[in-house]
Amino acid sequence: MNAAAKLFEDFRQWQGVTPSFGDCPVRDVIDHLGDKWSTLLITVLSGGPQRFSAIRRAVPDISQRMLTQTLRTLERDGLVLRQVFPIKPPSVEYRLSPLGESFLEPLAKLTEWALASHSAIRDARAAFDLDAAA
Repeated sequence: MNAAAKLFEDFRQWQGVTPSFGDCPVRDVIDHLGDKWSTLLITVLSGGPQRFSAIRRAVPDISQRMLTQTLRTLERDGLVLRQVFPIKPPSVEYRLSPLGESFLEPLAKLTEWALASHSAIRDARAAFDLDAAA
């Protein structure tokens, strides 16, 4: 069975199990990992443990509040580990958990596809926008 057929079969099986797509495990995971910042922060942490300020420098367009919130969500989901060092002032370091590290391979595939497909997607958007404007 090819990957597309397997994906569709998994979807069809899940459809019969639950009356609500809100209970779908794929949707539950993708809702968190598909946001604007999560995959970017996971990519930053793929290089090894980072302090909050280093992460902030690596992603300069994220607000402090959003960085904190996204790191907490990733920690809650078990993808990121947070370690507090008992020094004055306290220091906090973030790193990927084994579960977070297991996401790097599929994320690399998605990144590879996005890079290879970006031009085609931009061209399709431009063509669509031209047709919509006409």
